[in-house]
Amino acid sequence: MAASLRLGRQGILFGFRLAAAFDRCLLATHPCQDNVRHLFRSPRILGVSPVKVEMPALSPTMEEGSIVKWLKKEGEAVAAGDALCEIETDKAVVTMESNEDGIMAKILMEEGSRNVRLGTLIALMVEEGQDWKHVEVPHLDAAGPPSTDAVVPPAAPSPARPPKPVVSGLLRLSPAARHILNTHGVDAKLATPTGRRGLITKEDALNLLKKSPVPKPARAAAAPRPVPSPASTPPPSGSRPNIPPLSVPGKPGAPGTFTEIPASNVRRVIAQRLTQSKTTIPHAYASVDCDMAAVMHLRKDLAKEQIKVSVNDFIIKAAAVTLKVPLLCSLLNDSDGESTRSQTIEMPEVNVTWSGDGPRALDSIHISVAVATDKGLITPIIKDAADKGVQEISANVKALAQKARDGKLLPEEYQGGSFSISNLGMFGISGFSAVINPPQACILAIGTSRSELRLCEDDQTLSTQQLMTVTLSSDGRLVDDELASRFLDKFRGNLEHPQRMALA
Repeated sequence: MAASLRLGRQGILFGFRLAAAFDRCLLATHPCQDNVRHLFRSPRILGVSPVKVEMPALSPTMEEGSIVKWLKKEGEAVAAGDALCEIETDKAVVTMESNEDGIMAKILMEEGSRNVRLGTLIALMVEEGQDWKHVEVPHLDAAGPPSTDAVVPPAAPSPARPPKPVVSGLLRLSPAARHILNTHGVDAKLATPTGRRGLITKEDALNLLKKSPVPKPARAAAAPRPVPSPASTPPPSGSRPNIPPLSVPGKPGAPGTFTEIPASNVRRVIAQRLTQSKTTIPHAYASVDCDMAAVMHLRKDLAKEQIKVSVNDFIIKAAAVTLKVPLLCSLLNDSDGESTRSQTIEMPEVNVTWSGDGPRALDSIHISVAVATDKGLITPIIKDAADKGVQEISANVKALAQKARDGKLLPEEYQGGSFSISNLGMFGISGFSAVINPPQACILAIGTSRSELRLCEDDQTLSTQQLMTVTLSSDGRLVDDELASRFLDKFRGNLEHPQRMALA
């Protein structure tokens, strides 16, 4: 009995010691487990979740863009509204701004990347406080558009396994191969046929000439010695000798050679829109001569008061006033003391655009002015030109033209025009026909002014007039010939009587 009690007490003590040892083992393993869990949860293993920066649509017609310059470097802090980079769109170079706060972690599209499609990932950002060096870079689509304008040489195709040479039987040669081998006296059995059914092609014969020494063909006794050709080397396999090669930079080009010129986004869009305009819009043309004597005299008077305006500023004002609603015409006629019923009203019918459903009348008068830049023509907009004075129009034109040449126009400064004006008078062009800028209905082409002798009908005397030819290109679906003629007549009246425009 005593022995059994002693054994039971020892068993209980052994159980307590075993439990204490097990607890010490668990305590010793907990720090290791915490370290392992912390390791696999660290950004070094999992990576920092990024904020994606994609190529945005900076204009309604933009389909792709080019990265001109990055304004933020990797590791720099970015606040909402900060400029990230400069992007060349189909119209101008636009600054892309950030929509979120964070840190620039990774630039995926370097400066100079061209033809980047909309929605393409161009950079990665991380939130503030995160380690930007361990940002998780997502897998990029290998079938995406090219990121740079560098010409990547195409991968050389894997050489096809040549068929076994014909051991026996009749040799089959193409006419070109037979002529080449007979001319150079080469045995056709040495050629390796690659054509169908063991046919020896022209390329097989040329390859054989490259690999084996060419024996001199036997000359006929009575045949004269042929004059050696300067291009004695046979053309390579698959080449077309009749097509001239590309010209080499720094060397004079041979006759018929050419040089590939990469087209900018602006040039490509201009080409697309011009083609669209000439193929989808029925163009109609009408011209009129305007007497510029009153405008020239008014310019001299303004110059004496240190107010410098150009003839183009008066033209913009005259076109905008002509597009004004009829109420303005009634006020002008009343101020002249004439009957409003007997006068031709202004022409708001011309201030329209063509949409997919048909004509669309516009409430605002925004005049698009063509400006030539190094990258092509662009049309900044003089908004509400009918409500502005000539001096204010002049200031707006100068500011927008400079921004256009610098590539700094904002999208709202060249989108949404209702009527276009293109002036080549400063280049001495007497007259020309411009291409309509869709979806607008008209564009006014301005030539240079010239002096002409005209017969005065009142006293039958000759007088010198300063005339300027104006040509209106109109969309025949919206502006017919009668409406275009009335518009030009009213435009000429406003330009020849600038005091009317002053009232506007």
